[in-house]
Amino acid sequence: MRWTDNHCHLESGTLDEVVAKATAAGVERLIDVGTDAVTSIAAISKAAACDRVWATAGVHPHEARHGIGGIEELLGSNRVVAVGECGLDYHYNHSPPADQQDVFAAHIDMAHRHQMPLVIHSREAWDDTFAILDEGGVPDHTVFHCFTGGADEARAALDRGAYLSFSGIVSFPSADDVRAAAALCPLDRLLVETDSPYLAPVPLRGKPNSPANLPLVGEALARVHGVDLETVAELTWDNAAAFYRL
Repeated sequence: MRWTDNHCHLESGTLDEVVAKATAAGVERLIDVGTDAVTSIAAISKAAACDRVWATAGVHPHEARHGIGGIEELLGSNRVVAVGECGLDYHYNHSPPADQQDVFAAHIDMAHRHQMPLVIHSREAWDDTFAILDEGGVPDHTVFHCFTGGADEARAALDRGAYLSFSGIVSFPSADDVRAAAALCPLDRLLVETDSPYLAPVPLRGKPNSPANLPLVGEALARVHGVDLETVAELTWDNAAAFYRL
């Protein structure tokens, strides 16, 4: 089996070790996600140093108060495969909602102009997320990463043509809503991620996460869909390749 970790945050100091452990677990592709200009540049550097790593460039909603400067020029790198992560997060509101909304809309515009996939982070902000997406137009390749909504939010995202990416949360005993969303997601629009170093799946919950743990997320999704693990690995590998044009 071979896997693509659709969304992770790699630490440059341990890159070789992380990639080696991931490869040993069958995780052969890693999408290292930028959350501001500095981390986006770092992701590009890591991707340039390792042919198993690709980068994204974007501003996380927590950082939206600092603006979007420096991101667009990074999109020309041949190691950058998507715009983001971007979106809205009203749980913490580290940035004012108005700033988050403006920066999110700017990412949508960049994704259209550069004809690139869009990686969305949405937490406790579904109505505004969908409203801004509808206003800007949903890019052809759009993914809701670390999907935390339920069935209603999943239907709304899928109706807009988006992919859904699930993290270790889908394995948490309390996450029935997320499993209901995963069950609704067609297998041809399903992606799998660790969001490492966060959200380690059961039975590793509470420990630092790693891309090597991705098959555990796959196992949870296989149970939800009633298919074998090999099917989830194969389909999500193909989906990621198509989504990011790898």
